[in-house]
Amino acid sequence: MTILIVGGSGFLGAELVRQAAVAGHTTAATYATRPGRTREVAWHALDLRDPGSVETVVAEVNPRVIVNVSSGGADWAVTAEGPVRLAMAAAKSGSRLIHVSSDAVFSGARVHYDESCLPDPVTPYGAAKAAAETGVLLVHPNAVVARTSLIIGHGKSVHERAVHELAAGTRTGALFTDDIRCPVHVADLAAALVELASGDASGIHHLGGNEALSRHELGVLIARRDRLDVSRLPTGLRADSALPGALDVRLDSRATQRTLRTRLRGGHEFLTPTA
Repeated sequence: MTILIVGGSGFLGAELVRQAAVAGHTTAATYATRPGRTREVAWHALDLRDPGSVETVVAEVNPRVIVNVSSGGADWAVTAEGPVRLAMAAAKSGSRLIHVSSDAVFSGARVHYDESCLPDPVTPYGAAKAAAETGVLLVHPNAVVARTSLIIGHGKSVHERAVHELAAGTRTGALFTDDIRCPVHVADLAAALVELASGDASGIHHLGGNEALSRHELGVLIARRDRLDVSRLPTGLRADSALPGALDVRLDSRATQRTLRTRLRGGHEFLTPTA
């Protein structure tokens, strides 16, 4: 199987590239600024804002499946419009598409969200991700939209780096006790995406970890794993801050989990300190 990973030089993308190559798939990947380090992969520069660039890369690779793990933050042209351009190119070439989305599409008003729940974002980033979901499924009805949560693993995620900086006193801020998500390990998420790419799934799937944790609880687990001083982690309430965004968003991934061999572990399991 030939697989094209859009955003392959990022945190999730790099793990996905590694697993796809190890699984024996013919793998190509794209980058926005510089290619990744996996030599067995064909790297292509790609600007998701440019329809011509998107069509050219897809035509050159001619993949059976495209997995979009790109991240453009709140940049509407990249995060909202880019995936739709990719979906149009995939539909034109006859490629399957897996588009990775986020729990940021939800407001937290109902706390628990399964695949049937409609997006109701409260941030520009969430709105861009929700728009991408809608556009992707309109132009490529057989695509997969895979929503996930906080991605953790190997000490390289933004969340793990933030915990280290807070413990060292080189970063200001706090770990909120009322900001709750379902974090997932990057290796589990990548394995689940490779599994979805290898099958014939379509529609919306949730790929969150099986345990809800506050940002502070998650930070404590990271600190204990990495032998940091937990007492140095500052706490606070997101509700008391000026930061926009949902408070309690828990992805219910049970329906998708029943279709997968890959198990999406919870934070207490994948952050247990090693001896």
